[in-house]
Amino acid sequence: MTDESGAILSWLIENRARIAPCPETLEAWWASVRAPTARWREPVDRALARAFLADRVAYAFAAGYQAALRRLVPSLPDDRVVSLCVTEEKGNHPRAIETRLDRDPAGVSRITGRKRWATHSPHAMELLVVARSGERPDGRPRLELVRVLGGAPGVAIEPMHGVAFVPEISHGTVTLDAVPVADDDVLPGDGYDDYVKPFRTIEDVHVAAALVGHLIRSALAFGWPASITEDLLAFVAAARELALADPKALATHLALGGLFREQARILAAIEPCWALADDATRARWKRDAALLGVAGAAREKRLEAARASLTAERASR
Repeated sequence: MTDESGAILSWLIENRARIAPCPETLEAWWASVRAPTARWREPVDRALARAFLADRVAYAFAAGYQAALRRLVPSLPDDRVVSLCVTEEKGNHPRAIETRLDRDPAGVSRITGRKRWATHSPHAMELLVVARSGERPDGRPRLELVRVLGGAPGVAIEPMHGVAFVPEISHGTVTLDAVPVADDDVLPGDGYDDYVKPFRTIEDVHVAAALVGHLIRSALAFGWPASITEDLLAFVAAARELALADPKALATHLALGGLFREQARILAAIEPCWALADDATRARWKRDAALLGVAGAAREKRLEAARASLTAERASR
């Protein structure tokens, strides 16, 4: 275990006095936790610290999601809520992306399109938008990731409703109407291979770490058995190391399979412990625990692909 990993684990245990009710809006909670956690350099450590200061699953998810975006794009400022905008009417596969980036070598480039289910977009001060800018030599669409200010001219964001759990997590429909884009706003690399694909893994591990950081808060606040706290801390140590690993590496995907099996075991073990929590906390957990199963099928598919790759490597030797 690295010194930094040990430091964040100690911080989680030593800051029991910070456990208190949180503001009722995401914006107010986000503003309240940034300064007390600014000391942490790694996004995963900030996710853990901020989730520990969250009294509900939605805020813990926000801590993990925002940290994952900083791991993906380290230049993002910490004082802005950011939204990754990928999904469109036909889905999020490269060929489903119709939002386009029209480049003008002699002037200002512009981005036009419509995104759906963009997490945190109604609160976002900055958007990371995946857009098509032509075709690659193999015929696949050339995709790029573009930074767009949430309040830029031509940007309209409409909140989406209808999710029964974690109501504090907002989603929105983002419409971009010929929004001006500077060259520096177009991030280097392939928008899909270098950003969208690895973000799935980055988000998985950062959100998993954050949710368990939030559970450590509950374990300390409500006097759960020491063995539960120990298991949660061990999970955090493992998740933190994976958060720092290469998100494209085969070993990372295989290790994530084991990490999520351990998470499932811990969640089953703590279920009786919620009887020790106050009524409001227990009710929120029962309402919001469904979030942990979201994207489970996609994770399993990625794990199966990693297992198949490992099998193929063995067979080729």
